Amino acid sequence: MQRVVPEAVGLSSARLSAIDRFLKERYVHVGKLPHVQLLVARKDRVVHNTAQGLADVARKRPLADNALYRIYSMTKPITSVAFMMLVEEGRTSLDEPVHRIIPEWRNLRVFTGGADGAFETRPTAAPMRMIDLLRHTSGLTYGFQARTPVDAVYRKRGIAHLPVVSLPEMITALNDVPLEFSPGEAWNYSVSTDVVGYIVEKISGKPLADFLRERIFTPLGMNDTGFQVAAEEADRLTACYEFAKGGMALQDDPATSPFLEPAQFVSGGGGLVSSAQDYLKFCRMLIGGGAVDGVRLLSPKTVAFMSANHLPGGGTLAGLSRSMFSESTNDGVGFGLGVAVTVDPVRTLLPGTAGDFYWGGMASTYFWVDPREELIVIFMTQLLPSSAYAIRRELRGMVYAAFTESFA
Repeated sequence: MQRVVPEAVGLSSARLSAIDRFLKERYVHVGKLPHVQLLVARKDRVVHNTAQGLADVARKRPLADNALYRIYSMTKPITSVAFMMLVEEGRTSLDEPVHRIIPEWRNLRVFTGGADGAFETRPTAAPMRMIDLLRHTSGLTYGFQARTPVDAVYRKRGIAHLPVVSLPEMITALNDVPLEFSPGEAWNYSVSTDVVGYIVEKISGKPLADFLRERIFTPLGMNDTGFQVAAEEADRLTACYEFAKGGMALQDDPATSPFLEPAQFVSGGGGLVSSAQDYLKFCRMLIGGGAVDGVRLLSPKTVAFMSANHLPGGGTLAGLSRSMFSESTNDGVGFGLGVAVTVDPVRTLLPGTAGDFYWGGMASTYFWVDPREELIVIFMTQLLPSSAYAIRRELRGMVYAAFTESFA
């Protein structure tokens, strides 16, 4: 992808450089973040790509431009694209009941009281549909939400984590766990996209890792992206840290990381490792209406459909979310098929464009695509949880502040 000076596409070099200084002084030099990589592209040209800090603090290994990161929930848009490829082929549809693929889920029930082993439940008001999985209105949850007796069972049974070690085992573990709410009634960040990955496997007849590699990664040239880091690329994997009082603590040593081994749980909701350059290829496909460099994965109508707000009644997360945590703020934000969507920039209290879409990962990675401004921004680092700092909001404000020309 060609690199040009920012001014050639309506951005300020000085203001983009100021973001690098901000990241260095506010986060890297003071030990809040181990490293950062910021990639900005506009009008299909890279205008800014900088890497600073240490990929591995203990070993004093500088961050390289081609570093590999655990992108966690930035896996979700990729798995959602895989599902929509099957929709385009007529092999499934958004209104199809999930129980057609998972028969054990035909008679799901909704939590009304009690605890594990003595749940009080009621029937769902409507079947769970495929769209409920893609937009997180399924009634499923995550164990880390720590909000109800239902997510407590997720923690107890290790759903989406060890000791559950495969997609089929996760589905089986969920068979007798009630939903948080009836599908379509609310929004809750959840294992829904992991279920989407399972459904992709069942419909395609291929393991999810093979489907993603054959249908998305290889066609787009995303050679750095997968559920396992190859032995010959191990020195590119960054260390991952977690927030700790006074700074950060090592969470996953790249020399012994489980990402160096075949994945036990192939998570379509959060299992991929990738590079900034690879994720740029994926984003270029999205902003290109499903195609990039002569390779088409989806129709432009499908991409536009995915990045529209699909929340019931055209609502926003502010009114429908029951999550204690997600990778998005709520005000002025809707949700599409695998991505959050800005509905009203004014209500977000941030510059932006109605229709821009985005998501992030648990280790503070983040991307957004602004089709009207022909803008792609990818931010990589490795610190859990992503709520530790307000860096995503700061980056949004500073990148849009670097505009000298608006196309929207």
